[in-house]
Amino acid sequence: MCGRFSVDSRTNKIVSNLFSTRFEAETNADLRPTQNVSPIIKLNTYQQMNAQWGIKPNWSKKLIINAQSETARTKPMFKQAFQYQRCLVPCNGWFEWKTENGKKVKYFFEHADKSPLYMAGILFQHEVTDLVTMTTTPNTKCAQYHKRMLVFVEDNQVYYWFEAEPDALTSLFEPLNENTISISTE
Repeated sequence: MCGRFSVDSRTNKIVSNLFSTRFEAETNADLRPTQNVSPIIKLNTYQQMNAQWGIKPNWSKKLIINAQSETARTKPMFKQAFQYQRCLVPCNGWFEWKTENGKKVKYFFEHADKSPLYMAGILFQHEVTDLVTMTTTPNTKCAQYHKRMLVFVEDNQVYYWFEAEPDALTSLFEPLNENTISISTE
């Protein structure tokens, strides 16, 4: 599930205006797990911070980059971070691969009007700050490419994502309306 996404610095001004803070992410057209990401957090004000995508608990053999939104608020591994350390990761799209005629084809998913998308995430703070993105069941369009999709918070819901109690957030875990997504091959 979504192991790559794209960040474009041309959206920095839009993100800065939405959160009334300075946001300066560098362009990375193929951001991968273990690389640095620039989430927005809320302390007293909205702020950009730096985090590394993925966590590797001692007991796990694999890097964990996603958490299922349906269980994140109750699963011991994610519960505290979901309660207290939610974040949003501005991006301009994400990638999925699909095997067609025996060959893997890379697809890019973005907002149909090219506006920024805000991936829901949770933070884990240790020696470094790590980030896990949230997933949900896909809409019909995205289900053709993967059985899960990222949770995106709409512009008019970003403040609610940070302010609401965890149990009140389930309405945000619905997949994006498929008409708002554009898909192209890479």
